[in-house]
Amino acid sequence: MPNSVKLLQKKVKLRQKYLQLIEDAYNLSQTDDAISDFSEYKATKVLHKINKLNFVVGNGHLRPQ
Repeated sequence: MPNSVKLLQKKVKLRQKYLQLIEDAYNLSQTDDAISDFSEYKATKVLHKINKLNFVVGNGHLRPQ
């Protein structure tokens, strides 16, 4: 499997994780601010990884070689 396909798969998994963390942060914001903030912090770190992959792979499309 080419590396670019692996990177795209990793990006999809990271996006799913990011969306889950953001949803958790929102749901926890009414009950526990500290845990909500921590979830949001982790989501920010995941988003940073996604942005780095966007630079390498692009927005979901393989770059021509």
